[in-house]
Amino acid sequence: MPANFLLLLAAAIWGFGFVAQTLGMEHLSPFAFNGLRFLIGTLSLVPLVWFLHRQHKIHVSTPKEFAIGSGVVGLLLFAGASFQQVGLLYTTAANAGFITGLYIVLVPILGLALKHATGANTWVGCTIAALGLYFLSVKEGMTIGYGDALQLVGALFWALHILAVDHFAKRISPVLLAMMQFLVCGVLSLMVSAVIEVTTLDGVLAAWGSLAYAGLISVGIAYTLQVLAQKHAHPAHAAIILSLETVFAAIGGILFLGESLGIRALFGCALMLLGMLISQVPLRYLVKSRLEKLS
Repeated sequence: MPANFLLLLAAAIWGFGFVAQTLGMEHLSPFAFNGLRFLIGTLSLVPLVWFLHRQHKIHVSTPKEFAIGSGVVGLLLFAGASFQQVGLLYTTAANAGFITGLYIVLVPILGLALKHATGANTWVGCTIAALGLYFLSVKEGMTIGYGDALQLVGALFWALHILAVDHFAKRISPVLLAMMQFLVCGVLSLMVSAVIEVTTLDGVLAAWGSLAYAGLISVGIAYTLQVLAQKHAHPAHAAIILSLETVFAAIGGILFLGESLGIRALFGCALMLLGMLISQVPLRYLVKSRLEKLS
């Protein structure tokens, strides 16, 4: 399906985006980097929104819902991106990718509050993914690394963000919603940065490559692909495809950052990926497929 392909492309872009985000913080603090990349993403969509508006293809259900949708989705994006970016200071791109991917398990669980159907496969997948998280992140003495803990909190906000996008993308033109959430996130990030960080022009210029990828491609293109695709995809199905960014993050970390994963961490990653996949495949479908092969 076209929607699934768009989601897969977004996952690949985001996965390698962890590399750009890590490299960018060699020159910029987390909130400054996020603020600049999301504002770049906002500006990248202005021509498209203007063109679609001229073609009368931009719609909003009501001004009130537009304001609420932009604010809610943008605030959730800010929260998820902030925990992720700060967490990258204390953990690897591979760890960040896999832990962030736990939103695939959290989406259907949180969907219970919205009366979304949640099958037994979700609970089985959640258990396996949680076990994988233990092997990946929990250290001796039953402690979890600070960076990994931040990524875990961020995963909760990414799950809420997916559910919010699913709700508002049916009421607000997806491209407009994407642009507004970037604007809200970028402004909030720069406001926080102005209070707690020091940013220099030299740092911005030194990080231009990472900002270009993270702003134009990871934000401007990938998040827009997500919003466009989710208009035609079930939120749980969207979550499983988007979670593949974890695989691309691990590949990017190994290829471009010289990261490595030990046997314990690799086992944890495998369990997490397995749990994510199982959480999206109904058990009755697995049983039926097995019986058909045996018959």
